[in-house]
Amino acid sequence: MGEHAVSTEIYFANNYRDLCEQHGTASGFQFEFYCWRCHDTWRSPFEPYRGGRLAGWLNRGIGTAPGLLGRAWWGVTSAAEGLAGSGWGNARDAAFQRAIGAAEGHFNRCARCATYVCGRCWHQEQGLCFTCAPDTAGEMMAARQRGVNDMVTQQAYDEGQRQGKPEDGRTARQLVCPRCRAESHGGRFCPGCGYELAQQATCTGCRATLPDGVAFCPTCGQRQ
Repeated sequence: MGEHAVSTEIYFANNYRDLCEQHGTASGFQFEFYCWRCHDTWRSPFEPYRGGRLAGWLNRGIGTAPGLLGRAWWGVTSAAEGLAGSGWGNARDAAFQRAIGAAEGHFNRCARCATYVCGRCWHQEQGLCFTCAPDTAGEMMAARQRGVNDMVTQQAYDEGQRQGKPEDGRTARQLVCPRCRAESHGGRFCPGCGYELAQQATCTGCRATLPDGVAFCPTCGQRQ
């Protein structure tokens, strides 16, 4: 949607869908535009493409009795389709320009984000869409509900703290079994192979905690 500077140029956004039909008895021009915010759509009035319809009717009429015309029917239909095809591009551009002009009455271009929105998503006083300039009353009610939700969440959190079992957060937990690599979820024994995860190897010399699988103590160097 938009405006054109000269007759050969058409300016438009990509918030539209081409519903035009070039061939057949139902050929014509129609475009569907949609709001960037709520995605409601508006369709331009259907404009028949008389060249495409004429070719379609000729194909239908001649196709019912091709034997009466012999090979001439092929030339007639080809000529009609060629004539319709040659005028399609200019006719579509003209119809598109008219559709854009009509759509301008149903959409507004936001001065901040440059998107096109319908009247229900347009903040008339601010000249912006409701995404860029949210409705004050709507924001107030939404904030009020967020406050209620936050309060309930905090109450549930506090209750969970009262009901929770004390855990020693200073002790490290193994989350993956060093033997079979199964997830242990912090338990004492591996659910996959039964390996005792709570045990911690210590150096026979300096008694420092050893990482799993080491041959020498990283603290004193003694062989294990």
